[in-house]
Amino acid sequence: MAKGKWAQGIKPRHFVWVIQDQLAICERPGGFGANHRKVRRQEEIIWIREQGFDLVVSVAPGPLNLHNYDELGVTWAHWPFPHHDHLPRFLEERYTELRNHLAAGRKLILHGEEINERMIGFLAGYLVWTDMVSEPPRAIAVVEQITGRQVGAEGRVIVGDAVRLVEAR
Repeated sequence: MAKGKWAQGIKPRHFVWVIQDQLAICERPGGFGANHRKVRRQEEIIWIREQGFDLVVSVAPGPLNLHNYDELGVTWAHWPFPHHDHLPRFLEERYTELRNHLAAGRKLILHGEEINERMIGFLAGYLVWTDMVSEPPRAIAVVEQITGRQVGAEGRVIVGDAVRLVEAR
């Protein structure tokens, strides 16, 4: 059994809190594509476990390496983004699930292969959907500031779908 600082693992790349001590995001543990490293993946999953995250949610398209969470005793869920036609239903279901996890006091970390505009749009949409930030442009600005990345057209479509869900209530 590893001891010392290495037993704590290493923080995943681009880790940032979206809702302090409740909801965080990061790049897929171990990286993606040509930059993926198995040892780094293991170290980053150990860090996630040691930080007390209750659930890791992958929004990556495929289930690559999700079995590694099981091997290290970390609970996970796979929420791959659907095609645009199915996006509103996906958002309603996942936003409800996310709200329920957070209301129950669970600590979550969300990752895609990388932090991209779909993920950032999903988060900005969540802020609007929960009315944490009621104005969509402000929600986009908040998430852009938190992540240091811009929400492009694809992310703004997701925010627009979240607004329509709020209006339909």
